[in-house]
Amino acid sequence: GGLSDRFGRRPIILISSFGLGLDYVFMALAPTLAWLFVGRVISGVTSASFTTAYSYIADVTPPEKRAASFGLVGAAFGLGFVLGPAVGGLLGASDPRLPFWVAGAMALVNTLYGWFVLPESLPRERRRAFDWRRANPLGSLALLRSSPGLLALAAVYSLHVLAHNVLPSTFVLYAGLRYGWDARQVGLMLALVGVCSIAMQALVVRAFVARFGERIALLTAIAGAIAGYALYGLASTGTALLLSVPVFGLTFMFMPAMQGLMSRSVDPTRQGELQGANGSLMGITGVLGPSLFTQTFAVFIEGGGWPVIPGAPFFLAAAMMVVAMLVALHATRLPSSAPART
Repeated sequence: GGLSDRFGRRPIILISSFGLGLDYVFMALAPTLAWLFVGRVISGVTSASFTTAYSYIADVTPPEKRAASFGLVGAAFGLGFVLGPAVGGLLGASDPRLPFWVAGAMALVNTLYGWFVLPESLPRERRRAFDWRRANPLGSLALLRSSPGLLALAAVYSLHVLAHNVLPSTFVLYAGLRYGWDARQVGLMLALVGVCSIAMQALVVRAFVARFGERIALLTAIAGAIAGYALYGLASTGTALLLSVPVFGLTFMFMPAMQGLMSRSVDPTRQGELQGANGSLMGITGVLGPSLFTQTFAVFIEGGGWPVIPGAPFFLAAAMMVVAMLVALHATRLPSSAPART
């Protein structure tokens, strides 16, 4: 994020896409597990595509239209979430390395597309010097302390991404234990979630924000997350779980609304640093979340003095979002709209 504020968005997006392509090539060729780790390291140190894409949108979109534009990026991610597993499964059935070759080719073709088509969004007069003190996860978080409103929004963002870790870390285990689902049924469930994500972010966010504003969109998304996680934990049958997906789908308004509110709080020269700080928060919660939720799941399915509650991880996620709602009600009343400057 800081590098994109200094050198522009275009080179960082191209490097990120190229690094992802190299990672998939390493995966396709890897003769040992160690080579897979090499690819993951390459992908990790170049993984700034979403960070920089959100910064790019903030550069070229008026503040009042950013939430809708951020929603389109989320919808594109949702489309990939639906199509990617299906295509990967079909390709992997013939050769387990083929999906990685195809994914690598797509990433490298995307790099070429960006090289020849993508214009730079950040003019030179809006760039700022690179600061090594902020070029690390903790240093980049200093920006979030620049105003009370922005710090409170960052707390809401952190709770949201931490709670969301319950899905990738425990959902397959939970569905297998409680409903006896296999990989096919889990895949269909994830496809339904992806469809809800696309519909909400591509079709609903723009109209909803235009009618009610980013604050109401954010609070509605949090309410959907609270209800959705609680229903996931309460669902006694697979059918009940599927019926709760549209309720949970409201939470897909969270990121567009949050990104819109946060981007208003930061000077145009620091949009990359903001997105980098958000990426740091996501990384930190991504380290903490899986252990927290899997251990909660383990404790409440084993008994041993505790009640047997298979849905406990989802109830914990819902509780986190209740706290997020309380903070958000406070945060969206604070003066966070004045851009933070160096």
